[in-house]
Amino acid sequence: MQWDKLRKNAQFRLVYRRGKSLSNDKLVLYVLKNRKNIDQNGNAYNKVGFSVSKKVGKSVIRSRVKRLMLENFRLNADKIKEGYDFVFIARVAVKDKSFIEVQDSMINLFKRAGLLKDENSIN
Repeated sequence: MQWDKLRKNAQFRLVYRRGKSLSNDKLVLYVLKNRKNIDQNGNAYNKVGFSVSKKVGKSVIRSRVKRLMLENFRLNADKIKEGYDFVFIARVAVKDKSFIEVQDSMINLFKRAGLLKDENSIN
């Protein structure tokens, strides 16, 4: 499945302002249905952005958290419905968590948002 990153501050603000938010103890997820996410072939795709505050830790820790979230999204991107913008915000509790704990947290948010294509395909 094709996906892209949110890069501009205006794109993040749009998702914050118009999107729906869900949260758990490790992450916050903002979701916005975006009808403009269509490629040349007419297929919908997702855009994702990650935000990690300085409260989470120093730059090494913040980068690690971003890498964990990005890799989890990349591995599970084909199981998520297309045509959405996502913004993940890391909470302080995520800084010492493992890959599996971050994955469980992200999947939990996608399930609660109703964005999984097939609920049985993931753990």
